[in-house]
Amino acid sequence: MAGFNDILGNDAVKQHFQKAIETHKISHAYILAGEAGMGRKSVAHAFAMTLLCERGLSQPCMECHACKQVMADTHPDLIHVTHEKPSSIGVKDVREQINDTIMIRPFSSYYKIYIVDEAEKMTVQAQNALLKTIEEPPSYAVILLLTTNPEAFLPTILSRCVQLKLKPLQDSVIREYLTGRLGIPEKDARPCAAFARGNLGKAIRLADSEDFRKMFDELTDFLRQVRSMSVGMLLERIRRWKEMGMDLDECLDFMQMWYRDALMFKVTKDVDLLIFQDEYAAIEEMSRQTGYDGFENILQAIDKARIRLDANVNTELAMELMLLVIKEN
Repeated sequence: MAGFNDILGNDAVKQHFQKAIETHKISHAYILAGEAGMGRKSVAHAFAMTLLCERGLSQPCMECHACKQVMADTHPDLIHVTHEKPSSIGVKDVREQINDTIMIRPFSSYYKIYIVDEAEKMTVQAQNALLKTIEEPPSYAVILLLTTNPEAFLPTILSRCVQLKLKPLQDSVIREYLTGRLGIPEKDARPCAAFARGNLGKAIRLADSEDFRKMFDELTDFLRQVRSMSVGMLLERIRRWKEMGMDLDECLDFMQMWYRDALMFKVTKDVDLLIFQDEYAAIEEMSRQTGYDGFENILQAIDKARIRLDANVNTELAMELMLLVIKEN
């Protein structure tokens, strides 16, 4: 668990919370939205720890009894709302854990804070039960709704909460974290950062994923020699990927990045801009052999394959059509 200064990126969200603390203008309800892995829990806990910190500053001291209780998940005035059903948060969960306890004053702090993770799972009945509490909260109550999908909330909930959204981090920030904090080699950090698309949690998982490494090795080997492969060899590769259990959406993302790398190098001749720097020789050769129209055709074919897969067109057919375009161009 960390303070605001230890959380990468999303300065606007962190500054909003810190300014609210400094000016004593704390809202009773917040919606903190962002993809899984983008730090919703970290930001929410930093805000909660700062509010509960005994020093009363805009950054938690991490040393007082209250901060240590938050870090140990034992603070009596910080409540994590749980739910029995994995797929939904029901009206019973909201009533028993929030509505029935919120009028009990804080035990040791001025604030009493509720964190509801996966709040998009609240049923309509649960949201309506929460609405009355949000409309007439006690002065000390703060409710943090963490979600990947704010559109799942009723308009009445949205209108009564301060809405904050976490944004993707720059690839360079993620690469620096992976190399500097986790000791991951630059050549491995680059594709992990690019593939994560600004999501630090996802980048960390990819860097430690054996499945990602297998996909990386399989696809780089394939893309190096795709031009020289027969149609039969292409079909065999598709069958092999299915047998390996590879995620075809992720395969398409990987191929898209590979060909964008080659196109980027064709335009700039700048190795430093490449994601796949270790594959420079293959990228450079491809950039020489493929024209601009060829790259456009390949990238369009990848997009079409994605649309076909989403529409549940025959998987092998969708991939075969794409790979034939890649081979021809």
